[in-house]
Amino acid sequence: MSQILEGIRVLDFSRYVAGAYAGMLLADVGAEVIRVERPGGAEDREIGPLAPNGESLPFALILQRNKKSITLNLLTKQGEKLLSQLVERSQVVIHNFAPGSGEAKALDYNTLAQIKEDIVVAAISGFGQYGPYAHRPCFDSIAQAMAGGMCFTGFPGNPPTKAGVLYIDLCTGLHAALGIMFALYNCQKTGVGQMIDIALFDVATSCLNSLGVGAEYKLSGATRPQIGNHAFYTFGDSFKAKDGWVMLSAPGNSIWKRFIRVLGKKELAQAQEFSDDMARFQNRELIRPVVSAWVAERTVDEVVKILDQARVPCGPVNTIVDMVADPQLQAREMIVDVEYPGIGNITLPGLAMKLSRTPGKIYKRPPKLGEHSHEIFCGLVGLSHEDFSELKSQGMV
Repeated sequence: MSQILEGIRVLDFSRYVAGAYAGMLLADVGAEVIRVERPGGAEDREIGPLAPNGESLPFALILQRNKKSITLNLLTKQGEKLLSQLVERSQVVIHNFAPGSGEAKALDYNTLAQIKEDIVVAAISGFGQYGPYAHRPCFDSIAQAMAGGMCFTGFPGNPPTKAGVLYIDLCTGLHAALGIMFALYNCQKTGVGQMIDIALFDVATSCLNSLGVGAEYKLSGATRPQIGNHAFYTFGDSFKAKDGWVMLSAPGNSIWKRFIRVLGKKELAQAQEFSDDMARFQNRELIRPVVSAWVAERTVDEVVKILDQARVPCGPVNTIVDMVADPQLQAREMIVDVEYPGIGNITLPGLAMKLSRTPGKIYKRPPKLGEHSHEIFCGLVGLSHEDFSELKSQGMV
């Protein structure tokens, strides 16, 4: 079965998360994604957690599945020539070099468009290609902090708290992959490529403001407080059971009525303090002791079973051990073990998008550094074996 992006070649120069994640998503649906690193490997290869071979589990292995790997020194005349030959044979370039850096200049869209008019270039950075912060370095945690989300994350009275997962990096990768698909579709119609300028800070504020954080302040002057694990503007929180924790959510009047019937508190349906979502949010401390007592008398499984039967959204607060063994994830093939030479099995995430006619798949283990250099430079670019050996001896590849 052919894949959606079969025939699309992507040069992925990115390091760390966002660009690598975008490249992985494209590779999952058939694109030939070639990770390009400097000779010796990118700096993200040694950032933990580390696999037994000393390489980064997320950056060197997991995010590189379904890709090929080559090395190339961009900052030389010979490197520029080889880059041009690669671009001529590709449709997409992804990079996250800082604006103004030598590598970013080598991968400048206007320069590459002169080589190939229909090339699509996704340039990922902390703050974008222009603006007063464009020159500044940035990582996920910085974007989380500057976007304002840390100020209402965590429990009341505690310091601002960042999320435990790099969600801005991952969302930026999603935006990059989507932008690339938009640009490829436009290229089909016009024959011309374009640049996609994506900033972590932009994505972070887009995520927050899509849920009304900025609009709420502009309209009312209100800023969101820290409320721990409680849901915003409805009732929902984590509660301790006999043998663990559960998370539940009861938004909307119909779910709320089902929930209070389970609690044996049908009379609360008429209470003004709980008449709608906003009232239930504002008076959450009045109902919390009732829910806490009800949950505390039961095991996690008992709570989940009872609420599930009542169609009240709930779930266990899983540990990582629980998560990788979850039967729902196993049924959906979201936990996939792939054998890697010298390591054994490494656990990869499955494909979260289940396409009915053209499902993607994990068809290639993460590559070793430079594993495909000979294949790409000799088989694709057309170098002789002698020329390739000379480049190796010069430290070019």
